[in-house]
Order: sequence, then structure tokens, then C-alpha cells
Amino acid sequence: MRKLGAVSGIDSCSSQHDCTSQSFQAYRVFAALALALTVGACSQNSSRGFSFEPAAAPVPMVSPSPDEDGVEALEELFAEMEAELKATGRMRRETAPEDAQYTVDDLVRNFERVALYDEFVDVDGRFIRSETPAYLRRWDGPVRVAVMTGRSVPSETAARDQANVAAFTNRLARITGVDMQMADGADVNFLVLFMNTTERLAFADAVAKRFPTFAPAANGAIADATFQTFCTAYAFSDPEDRFHYSAVMIIIRAEPPPLTKLSCVHEEMAQAMGLPNDSPDARPSLFNDSLEFALLTEHDEILLRMLYDPRLEAGMTAEQARPLLHEVAQDAAEVERTQVQTVES
Repeated sequence: MRKLGAVSGIDSCSSQHDCTSQSFQAYRVFAALALALTVGACSQNSSRGFSFEPAAAPVPMVSPSPDEDGVEALEELFAEMEAELKATGRMRRETAPEDAQYTVDDLVRNFERVALYDEFVDVDGRFIRSETPAYLRRWDGPVRVAVMTGRSVPSETAARDQANVAAFTNRLARITGVDMQMADGADVNFLVLFMNTTERLAFADAVAKRFPTFAPAANGAIADATFQTFCTAYAFSDPEDRFHYSAVMIIIRAEPPPLTKLSCVHEEMAQAMGLPNDSPDARPSLFNDSLEFALLTEHDEILLRMLYDPRLEAGMTAEQARPLLHEVAQDAAEVERTQVQTVES
């Protein structure tokens, strides 16, 4: 969750805010209703036409007409926020800054805090900020990504957002080795939605009315998001395989300026791979409440490589993973250096 003044991690419906008890069915419900409120999903080969079999028929609704004055006011507000962050030395775009060096020990510490702790817990259908130990979670099968854009979003902006998601999908696939690519068919299990405030509230209201028992904490967070919250990710797992993700839905505000939205794409998609938490010690990193860095850094790429190292297993606790982490971090850092040198040569 990317916010002004805080970056909260991935939201889900249980300990990590991963919707284990609701599983893939809840995700399909969210996806069906989102489709009813958006232009459609965009992929590299298609600007519309997201086709899947929803778990239940979407509730009939009239697509909300955005309040143009309200949208423009929010766009101005978010532009001012981004300008203020930049003016105070935040939202930096460097991936390997000279003033933020780190060691293997730093990587081990940061990985444990970011990958093996949750930032929120679900208490009576509400997400409460409370850092707690967690199990290692990640993807085990193909990840198929689609973009859905609200009707309020101009076509040129939608195309840019789509291109950013597609480029970052390719980057995550390269870093993690996961079979991850853009799609627009029934196998989509990773949705990135760009909605303005009116569309987001209509989406939450439709879910609550049609499916009141599905993922209430996630839906409540969607409805109650303050204007400082730019984006949020919701992860879903099946009860019989709760340490592997089965689906993810990311909601990004449509009103912020390009860099803020690109930062949301980087952070939420990276966290949705299995890095749910933030740490004040992680630097240079997206996974830090300071908002100092806007985009995925080389440090963060190393954390992702560590997450998908075969020596680590889904379901591990911090205590179980800790003896392996130094060697895993060393190897991941070396691979990262080699990749960087290859690109630069």
C-alpha cells in the first residue's frame, strides 16, 4: 500500500492480508465486478476483451459518471503531493545510488523483515496495523497479468499505464524466474486496476451488496481508503495451499501523476510476489515508509532473487530460513552484479 507518509505493504484477508479463507473464489467475484465498472482488461495484444468465467454473475449496475470537477481537484492535489515529495528529496529514481550502500548482512536483515513479517492483521473484518511474524509465501505456478482501466481514464493515459505494467511484468519474470506474462483469457490471476475515486467506491459498494461475506476486510479497505492512499494490493491463497498465492488484485488510483502511478506499479507488483512488509532499515528500497525511492532498486531485485531461491521453501518461518539466508543473499547479490555488468557492457 503506497501512502503519503507511509508505505504499508500488501493487504490481504488474513494474517498477511492474504485472503486464504476466501481463496480464488473471492478473487473471481472481485474480478467480475471490476469488469462491470471498467473499460476492460488490456494486454499486449488487446485493448479490451478480458474473458473469464466469473464465480458468480456480476450485479447489474450503471457505470458511475465521474465528477469532472472532483477528478480535476484530486489530480491537482496529487500533483502537489508528488512535487512536495520530490522537493524534500524523496521519490528518487536511482536504482543503485552511491549514497546508499549495503552489505550482505543488511540484505539478510532486510529480507527477514520484509518477507517474513506481516504489517497488518485482520481483526473482525478490519485491517489493523500490527507487525507479526509470518511464513514465507510466493508463487508456485504461472502468473498471468491483466490490466483493467476505469472508464474515466483517457485512452493515452491507459495505454501508458498498460505499457508500464507490461514492462514491469517482464522484469519480474526475469528476476524471479517465475512464468509470468501478460494475458487476457480465463487464466488471468493477477489483476491491476486503475480506477478513480468514484469508480473505486462504486466497486466496493457493488461487492458489499452482492457478496457481503466475501473478503470483508479487503472490501472495507477499498471503500475506506483515504486520499493519501495511492494504491493497495490484495493477495489470495487457497486454504489447502496457503503458502502459495493463487491470485492477486491491485487497485491503483487513476488521478495521481505518472511517477506516482509508476511507483505504485513497481511497489505493489513486487510486494505481490511475496514481499509483504516494509522496514525502516531497508535502503535503498521501495519497501520503506520514507518514500525516499520511487522505483524498484537493485537492492530490491536481490530480495526478489532471494525469495525465489530454491533453497528457501514456501511455509518457512524466520527461524527456519535464517541459517540459509547469508549464503542465499551472497549468491543473489553476485547474480545481480553479473546481470548489471552484462547490461552495462
